[in-house]
Amino acid sequence: MRRLPVYLLLDTSGSMHGEPIEAVKNGVQVLVSTLRQDPYALETAFLSIITFDSTARQIVPLTELATFQIPTFSASGCTELGAALALLADKIEAEVGKTTAQVKGDWKPIVFIMTDGSPTDDWKKGLERLKKVRTGLVIACAAGQGADTSVLKQITEVVVQLDTADASTIKAFFKWVSASVSTGSQKIDLTKKEVTGLSDLPPPPPEVNVVL
Repeated sequence: MRRLPVYLLLDTSGSMHGEPIEAVKNGVQVLVSTLRQDPYALETAFLSIITFDSTARQIVPLTELATFQIPTFSASGCTELGAALALLADKIEAEVGKTTAQVKGDWKPIVFIMTDGSPTDDWKKGLERLKKVRTGLVIACAAGQGADTSVLKQITEVVVQLDTADASTIKAFFKWVSASVSTGSQKIDLTKKEVTGLSDLPPPPPEVNVVL
């Protein structure tokens, strides 16, 4: 079976403490429960979570939705986004099946990055590492006004911004992520094609502004 890998890179630095980090936890729960109700996603989507603060770590390896356990995480430290991008590259190389002469590999991973600040490490080095692996659509979300959209625009063309990092806005973002993964799973199943840009995804809700 060709899987659709979905990687969430979540900022768990100190500035996310309180309402934002609780909203992210709830958002992940909404994401998983919504996708479990979608037969296309249930069949093909596999989910991994990487968090980054003073270090980057993969807290859930690539897991099928049926057995996915919601992890616990807290907010502290700084924003090592570069380390998270490098770790993502390592995990894609290790976890995503490659196409060979005998077998078709997994679909290209869809990546969602969410941060509320500016990287505190050498993010360009991490990005160089990520560029060496095969990714599909990468969507970066600037949560609130403190996030640096200019950095995110250098990581991916698809950047969205939330006006605030509060519970209702973050929930709206995760609902859109769920809808996007569902669309990606369905497109693969019905047309054998991958989502390649924002135009392939459901329109973002009013809380989620596309950064041009």
